Amino acid sequence: MHAILFDQPGSADQLYLGDFPDPEPQPNEILVKVAATALNRADIMQREGKYPPPPGASPVLGLEMAGTVVAIGKKVTRWQTGDRVCGLLPGGGYAEYAVIHEDLALPVPERMDFTTAAAIPEVFLTAFQALRLLAKVQPQETVLIHAGASGVGTAAIQLARLMQAEVVVTASAPKHEQCLALGAQKAIDYKSEDFAAVVDDHTEGRGADVIIDFIGAPYLKSNIDTLATDGRLVLLAFMGGAQAEEISLAKILMKRLHIMGSTLRARSLEYKKDLTRIFYEFAWSDLGKGTIAPVIDSIYEWQKVKDAHGRMEANANVGKIVLRVNG
Repeated sequence: MHAILFDQPGSADQLYLGDFPDPEPQPNEILVKVAATALNRADIMQREGKYPPPPGASPVLGLEMAGTVVAIGKKVTRWQTGDRVCGLLPGGGYAEYAVIHEDLALPVPERMDFTTAAAIPEVFLTAFQALRLLAKVQPQETVLIHAGASGVGTAAIQLARLMQAEVVVTASAPKHEQCLALGAQKAIDYKSEDFAAVVDDHTEGRGADVIIDFIGAPYLKSNIDTLATDGRLVLLAFMGGAQAEEISLAKILMKRLHIMGSTLRARSLEYKKDLTRIFYEFAWSDLGKGTIAPVIDSIYEWQKVKDAHGRMEANANVGKIVLRVNG
């Protein structure tokens, strides 16, 4: 089969369309002819040699896909050939074919195309894990979402609103309108405003109950200042750096703060199966009805993968960048 490959770590110029062995479904897996996949920051990190795939995972980039089932393992009971599915992968999405455990696959809603479906799994499952499983967001709580215009950010805004939370985001000013349209009540320009001061004013001194952060070290002190008593901080990435300095533990202790870090790719199969099931029960009908939806920034033919990576690296996107895969 064809797949997007690279021979050595480096820039997007390393990427090319080449030949790779066809995957074969294990007894509980399905083989999917991929129609579309989508970019994630992890793809860039893996391409740069900073984020190797978990043991046993495909070395091909791509953490999600949508397509048609073309073969099933001998123990599969949930799917048949011809079914339209999407799902989360540990790798292998930038390819003509991918395998996925039957319990990680999700049915593509009847009126949804593959390019939309491919933009759902990674960002919505990541956001749902952070908000529901880790932070345990409750109705009327204030949730601050950093990088609100990112793929995970736009998904988190919508999910937090479904959880009846009040949503505040940070994003560059040109991206505020989109965040507010998705349901955020307040947007903060991280380039010109002090988000801790704005949140303090917005909440009349109470602070945020939950913060979802992708920036890391540069935001840690302000995040701690911003959190309300019994607040929860979920760290999903450290795009701004991993080494924080001069952090006082006093506020963490006195405000009874919970600071959690999480990744999803390396989680166990059983964890991902439970997460997929709980997310399906919570949000899939809303996705099917269009009440919530992935935000599609742009769609590239997969031969233009270098351009797609360049757009993400320039932080130009609002929402997901999708690759349409040729059959």
